[in-house]
Amino acid sequence: MSIPLSNRRRWQLAAGLAFLACVYLFLTGKEYAASVFASRAELPSLQRAVRLSPGNADYRHRLGRYFAFVAGDPQSAVDSLRAAVELNPHDARYWFDLAAAYQVTGDISGQRAALDRALQAEPTAPDVAWEAANFFLIDGDIDRALREFHVVIENDISLVDAALRACWRVRPDADALLRDAVPARTDSLISFLDLLTSKQETEGAIKTWERLAQLHEKFQNRYLYDYVRYLIAVRRPDAAMSAWEESADILGLTAYLPTEDNLVVNGDFSLDILNGGFDWTYVNRTGVRPLLDPSDFHQGHRSLFLTFEGPGIDDAGIQQLIPVHGATTYDFSAYYKSADFEGAGGPQIVLRDAYTGAPLYASDPLNDADFWKEVHSKVTTPDSTTLLLLAIERLPAGSPIRGKLWLDDFELSPDNSPDNSPKTSKDKP
Repeated sequence: MSIPLSNRRRWQLAAGLAFLACVYLFLTGKEYAASVFASRAELPSLQRAVRLSPGNADYRHRLGRYFAFVAGDPQSAVDSLRAAVELNPHDARYWFDLAAAYQVTGDISGQRAALDRALQAEPTAPDVAWEAANFFLIDGDIDRALREFHVVIENDISLVDAALRACWRVRPDADALLRDAVPARTDSLISFLDLLTSKQETEGAIKTWERLAQLHEKFQNRYLYDYVRYLIAVRRPDAAMSAWEESADILGLTAYLPTEDNLVVNGDFSLDILNGGFDWTYVNRTGVRPLLDPSDFHQGHRSLFLTFEGPGIDDAGIQQLIPVHGATTYDFSAYYKSADFEGAGGPQIVLRDAYTGAPLYASDPLNDADFWKEVHSKVTTPDSTTLLLLAIERLPAGSPIRGKLWLDDFELSPDNSPDNSPKTSKDKP
């Protein structure tokens, strides 16, 4: 059943609704006007925005920044920014600007309190941590700065390199930074490793790699190759091989490890060539074409096939680095097959000291063999030799040559024959 309204009641209802509409329009209009004034970077406009909407923390913040960075009135900036954080204590930017204002006024305790509140408001935000870290650096509090840089490195990949460089600048100590600033994560540790190798900080790089290996998390092979290349360059083949062995299981490279019976990796070419680390590496040489040939091999299921055709050939462009011990005799062997060679001399298998370049073994020219033939020799390393370079070189270098060469079953192992065993005092004459 409907209840009819009298004309008077209708007018009262209409008047009430009209009043509410007017109030709504007034308030929304007021807020709109405040937003328009707040968008203008002028002191009278910002002050008017605050008067129109005194409970808006953002307008207070804008006014405070104007006093701080335009008007040069730090005390007025403090007053406005304090009002902003009272209205909204959860925005770290407000607290940072208040800390900056306190710094200008010389209120150190106020500055530190504002920084603490900023970090409480957004403890894991990388931009907040970045600002805090730089504040702490200026204040001389390096330990707190490192902790905040840790947050940056952990949460913003775009700032990792800059944060690590800042950390190293103020505390160039790999152990300290691994403890305080660098998260135990693959990407962070690799970035730190790159920084250390660029600065030739070898011992720090080795410790960083050990930390990376302990994570047992997969990463791109190229980082291992780059690290091995660096350690070879600074004459630390021992550490390079340790890194190779530590990473083999993580990266699926266990088949590329040397064995006690054969220090040559992938000597039968049964595996794909990695072109990095302690596997075969190669560069393109004009006049030489390499490929893996599954149709002709000595054992296994394929061989390395090289086609030579042209002048100016010094080597085939393929080689392998082999860590060894000094003053030790090794058995070396390989198999080859060749055809259609023309020109003086021919390609040779050569073992050199990787650092001095001194030749320790060179085979006879590998031509005129239409069946698989073995090259074999004992090779004794000098006392100072720690790394061998196994390569296919062209002798005489630079002269024209044409022909085909297959190579297979490279082996290098310590000579364990009785004649090579260490002499005791009883054995000496």
